[in-house]
Amino acid sequence: MGVLENKARARLFYRYLSKVYDRVNPFIWTDEMRTEALDLLDLDRDDRVLDVGCGTGFATEGLLGRVETVYGLDQSVHQMEKAFEKFGRHGRVRFCRGDAERLPFADDAFDVVWSSGSIEYWPNPVDALEELRRVARPGGQVLVVGPNNPRTSVMQRVADAIMLFYDEAEADRMFAEAGYEEFRHVTMGPSYSPEIAITTVAEVPAGPARPDPEPVGA
Repeated sequence: MGVLENKARARLFYRYLSKVYDRVNPFIWTDEMRTEALDLLDLDRDDRVLDVGCGTGFATEGLLGRVETVYGLDQSVHQMEKAFEKFGRHGRVRFCRGDAERLPFADDAFDVVWSSGSIEYWPNPVDALEELRRVARPGGQVLVVGPNNPRTSVMQRVADAIMLFYDEAEADRMFAEAGYEEFRHVTMGPSYSPEIAITTVAEVPAGPARPDPEPVGA
């Protein structure tokens, strides 16, 4: 397990990174990548969308270009404070502090569950993927963007010492163990590293309608 696959250390890390995150992030997670990931989804304007690990709101901003309301969840209050500056505390984004492995929402609550740049910090990614599936309605979609495994063995060891990096085979294993039956992977990245990220879109099996999302303890 990497050094940042620990919730307390990750919160401390983001306490300081939040100060410069929006200046650093565009070099790794670009506008073009965000658009490419959004285009993988079938989004309607009135869809209920959850952004897990919303951070300072980069993906949230893109989602707001496609839907009216986004629920944003993060464990780092420092990252969320930056998001509050952009969107306000009470508006089109409904914020909730929480843990990806224990989402404070009802079953089947969302049409789409999105998470980008978060899975690499989850100590138990399969547990969190199960949670994403739980809160996504039957017939809905789950999209997860994570860091693709480096090509060289040396860089793989360095990466794994820090956080979770994974390839398509590992993504297959995690999503299958989390109970997903239909999913596909797309690699993407900036021009200097076009396969830096791996994006998975999973379909949630169709079934009955779902209740409105109600945060618990928000």
